[in-house]
Amino acid sequence: MTYKRSDRVGDLIKEEVASIILHGDIKDPRVGFVTVTSVRMSRDLKNVTVLFSMIGSDEERERSAEGLNSAAGYVRRVLAKRLRLKHIPSVRFEFDRSLEYAMHMNEIIKEVNENGGTGSD
Repeated sequence: MTYKRSDRVGDLIKEEVASIILHGDIKDPRVGFVTVTSVRMSRDLKNVTVLFSMIGSDEERERSAEGLNSAAGYVRRVLAKRLRLKHIPSVRFEFDRSLEYAMHMNEIIKEVNENGGTGSD
């Protein structure tokens, strides 16, 4: 399996964005305690979607996403200073629902195991 340039750049951007958030460089009060889980980099390296997770209500998640997306220009400027890339991609943030889905599936499996796999309630 080959490791594409977009994967390498995506990994680098993930680390840098996580560092920006961790060190409190984003001052928007809407941004809660978020964790960068992954990035989706376009093949042409012009766009990156940063996926994040956080504990909280749907409203808090939405506010954090709004705060992060309003700071996307700032994040892009910081990336331009830190990374040696010819073109810095535009940045977009999305809440990562895969962890929620995994927890939901885990609960379903737990219920099935507790009921002995009979399917009866």
